[in-house]
Amino acid sequence: MNIFVIMKRTFDTEEKVTISNGKINEDGAEFIINPYDEYALEEAIRLKEKHGGEVTVVTVGNEDSEKELRTALAMGADKAVLINIEDDIEDGDQFTTAAVLAEYLKEQEFDLILGGNVAIDGGSGQVGPRVADALNINYVTTITKIDIDGSKVTVVRDVEGNSEVIETALPLLVTAQQGLNEPRYPSLPGIMKAKKKPLDELELDDLDLDEDDVASKTKTIEVYLPPKKEAGKILEGELEDQVKELVKLLQTEAKVI
Repeated sequence: MNIFVIMKRTFDTEEKVTISNGKINEDGAEFIINPYDEYALEEAIRLKEKHGGEVTVVTVGNEDSEKELRTALAMGADKAVLINIEDDIEDGDQFTTAAVLAEYLKEQEFDLILGGNVAIDGGSGQVGPRVADALNINYVTTITKIDIDGSKVTVVRDVEGNSEVIETALPLLVTAQQGLNEPRYPSLPGIMKAKKKPLDELELDDLDLDEDDVASKTKTIEVYLPPKKEAGKILEGELEDQVKELVKLLQTEAKVI
């Protein structure tokens, strides 16, 4: 079984985000594999262990992403591919990432593609479905369980606090939700083996893509932190007086009515 995992490099969940000149300041920040992509990677490795085959992890970014790709290899992936767009695209978006990934995957033989449900830095959840649409294959999002029997696939997915069971077939793209599994830590032997595993680096030219083909469809004007919350007010007195005061504050201060 040929399994591909689409992965993103994101801020460490413990990292304190700072803003400088309307942009997120990355200087000195720690980065990790997007946690939802870790669930996807872990499930890919488990499926390989159960059914045989090969796991290839792919990311779109720059040379800094090599660290996270090596971590994925140490966890058990067989190959890694970095599609470096740093010199070609200044500000990409979800369309950019999905278009680049789809163009790469079109030339690959795959049975299953896994990715995270969302990235913790953007949270759009667009990349997986966009890739599947470009490849013209079925996809299921927010899965918490997957079973494969030949070409038949049964998945369980989150649906607003409940679960939905779906039967579909390979080839397929799924996006992982929390609860799918518990990702493993890279072992020392795994870290040593990862140094010898193949990590290929590609650029847009290698995919016969021009900058215009994957140019961002959106533009970020400014990034800013939400304003600090002011101290709340405690209303006192008779209930009727509190209600009158509350209505007055909603009209004059909050201006929501």
